Amino acid sequence: MFIPPSAWFTGFIPDLPTPFDAADAIDIKAFAALCERQIAASAPAVVVCETAGEASTLSPAEQELVIRTAVDVARGRVRVIAGAVSNSTSHAIELARRAEAAGADAVMSVVPAYNKPMQEGMLAHFRAIAGAIGLPVILHDIPSRTLRPLADETLLRLIESRQFVGLRDGSGDITRPMRLSRHLPAGFRFLSGDDSTAFGFMTDGGDGAISEVANIAPDLCRTIFSHVRQGRLQSARYLHKRLIPLIACLAKESPAALKYALSVLGLMSEATRLPIVPLEAAAQREVIRAFAAIADEELIDGVGA
Repeated sequence: MFIPPSAWFTGFIPDLPTPFDAADAIDIKAFAALCERQIAASAPAVVVCETAGEASTLSPAEQELVIRTAVDVARGRVRVIAGAVSNSTSHAIELARRAEAAGADAVMSVVPAYNKPMQEGMLAHFRAIAGAIGLPVILHDIPSRTLRPLADETLLRLIESRQFVGLRDGSGDITRPMRLSRHLPAGFRFLSGDDSTAFGFMTDGGDGAISEVANIAPDLCRTIFSHVRQGRLQSARYLHKRLIPLIACLAKESPAALKYALSVLGLMSEATRLPIVPLEAAAQREVIRAFAAIADEELIDGVGA
């Protein structure tokens, strides 16, 4: 049964890391367990092969393996959003087509990095990707990595096509949802791409967050979102503040800090792929201290004991 993206592209959606084993191969068993954990926590969707997933270090075949694994584990219980991350339009189209063939529910397409395209180039890039597949497309704007932002005017031109169903906004501009709300088609979703601004983004009209911290504390993130939706902003703000030390650790050394945190929980190895390296000891201690800030919420039993 088709369920429109407006129903599931909302709330806290984890940006899943890609686990590696000692031989630098993808640890499919650990990845499947990460997917199951999010399903058990009632996540509306998962993002794979994107920022936290070290997508730029994965071959097209490895990306397809990760997507197929997520789809096989999900069995329709959670939606799978697959990154099609490349600053080459033709390569991004290839990745998007592979994601569609692997059973993904949507693709996430980021503003090309390094090339620094003009707005017309971004427009043509995204339209070419959408025209090559039949899946919904979620846009990803992250100027800190791409150097060029996706302008509001370009976004509004893109969403004249209903194939573009949402935006992962990593710009840090929490006013964007409110500013553009009257120009958006029904069902278009704005999600923050930054855990540090997620609370402000949601209270200013946003629909949720694509989140790294949701990998670690999915139940708490779901509670924060529920409180915001119910207008219980003081409770939501209190819980979000408890996560801030952990969010700061993750943002400083992403995705190495995320992988280390999940290794502490016994969920995966901390192994990364070059040019990302595992956390040094001082940064590891910061993560453990950040865990302590949420320990009395009974999220993480025994960490730091």
